[in-house]
Amino acid sequence: MEWRGLPGEPRPDRASPIGDVLKKLLPKLGLDSRIREQDIQEAWVGIVGEFIAQHSMPDRLVAGTLMIRVIQPSVRYELDRTWKPEIIRKLKERFGEKMIRDIKFVL
Repeated sequence: MEWRGLPGEPRPDRASPIGDVLKKLLPKLGLDSRIREQDIQEAWVGIVGEFIAQHSMPDRLVAGTLMIRVIQPSVRYELDRTWKPEIIRKLKERFGEKMIRDIKFVL
């Protein structure tokens, strides 16, 4: 077979499966954490229960710290003082030790 294109030998095929390309590209674009944030928001009720989920919502994940919005100061105090260790344990159990290292409750 004769090569009709640029001078020289034809290049080897460098095609890759799209899944492999996305795994490399998403972190570079900062989009991998956005996907994880969506997963956390979807799992929130199952992690904290219906009552707490009605008064709080995961907002964003910043350098291993999950920011959780709460509706009032008393809810923030209760979650921070009483429920924080249990919520962190459940999040780590579900999403891995390295992904979420801490949580912060914000108004």
